[in-house]
Amino acid sequence: MRPNRRQLLRSAGLAAAAVGLAGCNSTTGNESTSPGTDTPSGTTTDDDSSESASVSVDAAVAAEWTAMRSRLDDAYALGLAGLGGEGASVAGRTFERFENASGEYGAHEYLEHTSTANYEGFETAIVDLQESLSEGDAEGAAEGWRSAHQHLREAQIAAVGESGANALGVLRFGAAVNNVELLAAAGESEAAATVAGEITAWWHDVPEHDAIEAADHEAYGNLEEAMAAARSAAQNGDLAGVRSASDAAVNATVSGAAAIANEKLASAGHLAAYQAQGWDAAALASLGGPSTNYAHAAVLNSYRTRVYDAHWLAARGAADTAQTMVDDVFEHFETDERGYHEALEEANAEAYEGFESGLSSTSTAVGNGNASGVDSAIETVDDNLVTGIEALAGATGATLLQASFFRSRIGDARELYRLGATDAAAGVVGDVFERFEADEAGLHEAVESTDEEIYESFESAISSLQTAMSNGNDGAVETNATKVMDELLGYMTTAGSAAQVGAAESSYMAARGFDAAALAALDEGSRGKAITQSALQYFEGGAGGFHEALEEADRATYESFESDLSAVGSAAQSGGDAYGAATTFYGDAVAAAYAVVNAAGGSFGGAAATVVDDVFKSFEANDGGIHETLEEADKGAYETFESKLDAFSTALGENGDVRGTASAFANATQRGQFAVVGALGKSPISESGERSGHETTYEGGPNVQKGVPSDADHVVKSKPISFEPKELTVEKGDTVAFEFAGGEPHSVTAYEDEIPSGAEYWASGGFDSESAAREGWDEDSGTVKGAISTGQSYVHTFETTGTHEYFCIPHEGMGMKGTIVVEA
Repeated sequence: MRPNRRQLLRSAGLAAAAVGLAGCNSTTGNESTSPGTDTPSGTTTDDDSSESASVSVDAAVAAEWTAMRSRLDDAYALGLAGLGGEGASVAGRTFERFENASGEYGAHEYLEHTSTANYEGFETAIVDLQESLSEGDAEGAAEGWRSAHQHLREAQIAAVGESGANALGVLRFGAAVNNVELLAAAGESEAAATVAGEITAWWHDVPEHDAIEAADHEAYGNLEEAMAAARSAAQNGDLAGVRSASDAAVNATVSGAAAIANEKLASAGHLAAYQAQGWDAAALASLGGPSTNYAHAAVLNSYRTRVYDAHWLAARGAADTAQTMVDDVFEHFETDERGYHEALEEANAEAYEGFESGLSSTSTAVGNGNASGVDSAIETVDDNLVTGIEALAGATGATLLQASFFRSRIGDARELYRLGATDAAAGVVGDVFERFEADEAGLHEAVESTDEEIYESFESAISSLQTAMSNGNDGAVETNATKVMDELLGYMTTAGSAAQVGAAESSYMAARGFDAAALAALDEGSRGKAITQSALQYFEGGAGGFHEALEEADRATYESFESDLSAVGSAAQSGGDAYGAATTFYGDAVAAAYAVVNAAGGSFGGAAATVVDDVFKSFEANDGGIHETLEEADKGAYETFESKLDAFSTALGENGDVRGTASAFANATQRGQFAVVGALGKSPISESGERSGHETTYEGGPNVQKGVPSDADHVVKSKPISFEPKELTVEKGDTVAFEFAGGEPHSVTAYEDEIPSGAEYWASGGFDSESAAREGWDEDSGTVKGAISTGQSYVHTFETTGTHEYFCIPHEGMGMKGTIVVEA
């Protein structure tokens, strides 16, 4: 849980701040280890040639590196605040953006061509930062953070000269003060004050400090005052004061950068600073729990399952109970005490009206025994609820609720199958499968992009489940139904927080209660009792974190949740009022959804939107002349920047797709960076906002397959720049799967002279020699052979005893090597 990790990092991190931000000026011998204090050997500094170079395309790329340096600061500052997991996520997403920066003038390829040493050093350092933050290793995080900065700083000097690097570094410090605002807005006032103090201490020992003081003494003074004001305001819990100081710091660095370097470089850096502020907003939004709108959406999701329960009850001849169920949904919605009625109406008035109309039509059709009318009306209800849920829950939230809805429907199918309605059961499963394939609520795409293995397992299991139900194969039904349910929950726990999963699963648990009541109405009370026992067992087992989240959030609700669920089963078995008991339990489930959401701290989307709105205000005010500069440089780039900024702000304010709109805004600023230096034609971002550059096709070849085979004896994970475990001992005849686990595509390639004599040569791609494997990895040709990519693994069975040494071709220089020892 977060408190444990926070406590760990606070005791090992904030208390050891000397190795953190303030420790950036430590030295070993005469070599400074401050991020960005070293000048590479042979690099020019403040001469005419470096100034001339800085107005070229180099300036746009160097500015992009500045945005990445700011994100390193975000990650490290979160670690100092005790939010190591969140910091690791920021570092990981930064690394991902770097890895996917295609094109000759993308941040990745250009760094690799500028300096192999800096490229390899940066990749190693950022992975170290990510892993150290995740593990609570404060010293390792500090070292990775320092090293990553140093490599990018050296590359910037090589690209735009030392004065250009100083100008970009000054802008980075303005963005660093934004981290104080980020933490203060998240309620971490103490950590915000600590980070503010560390930034100030760090600032006084870097070259940028002297550069701005010499170039623009007024800007220098304003920046120092802003840093002090940010710290003071944070100490006093004055968020408005922190925001004011943050704005002042950014403005001071914009002025200072313009005084240090030429106008074009300063403009590119100014846009990169805007990008950094955008990433700050995205990081802030990710810190909060789900919003109250998400809890509202969970209630609407429960309506979907209740209406479908009424549907299958009516089809089984229990029309009176079915109609009561539909009417009770309408009454619950109309007598709303928590705000979901108003929330739906405000979020999407058309969906609100369509839901109410469809619900009324459903009740009428059920009462009249009009089966086709019931089908049509329920479809109307469901379509409008999905629309409303997407509007309230946002992109990711909607997929989690959709997964929970699917779990409820599979539960319905299992009960229908047990009742002997095999065709109806198979039909429900088929409907779920069709909805998934149609990407309803975005679930198909989300599962596929989140975890390829879960995606493939789910698709296989649900297809098999439908067949098994049609054929009356009891064993296969149970096996595949369990697999479907597990994979859906697996996606939910991978993509969502415990609070998000808990609120979603509250609707699933409510559905189980009503299923028990429905079976009691069909004189299947014993089965109703079994359902509640199974549901209670699931809840006690964790329920994707729901159990613990609810117990911590609201002890009273937690206790009534369990006792009232048991009461439903008891009433079903004894012939009591099972439906009344289920209705009581439903109230507990709704209360639970709000409890876990509220306990998670609510959403910081509004505070994050304020950060983005400040960017818009600054841009519209033409601070530093940037609005006019970008508009004159390229009208299209200017309009795209404004539209993507607006879309990002809207997503933050309305709980929308924050990550996607943040990335789109970053792409727009990057394109703007190329526009203002007069190199738009070389931008790695296309006019549509997509990343451009040559496309490389990665082919696996023999023994590279999807997923990890179930019969593999061992698994080695191919992480961004390492194999884990690095050394593995196996027995002769054992099969090892080398699974992709992050970063760019990898190879698994044996060193020809470092495998046992007589052993068959082995490598991903099926090559018969090391030289052939190296030749096959030809990125310049556009086709790479022997690659292991996302969702894949390379599989090899070891038949020769001895020591086998191997490596990854694209990451060999970064030490990505491993050893397999085969014993007899």
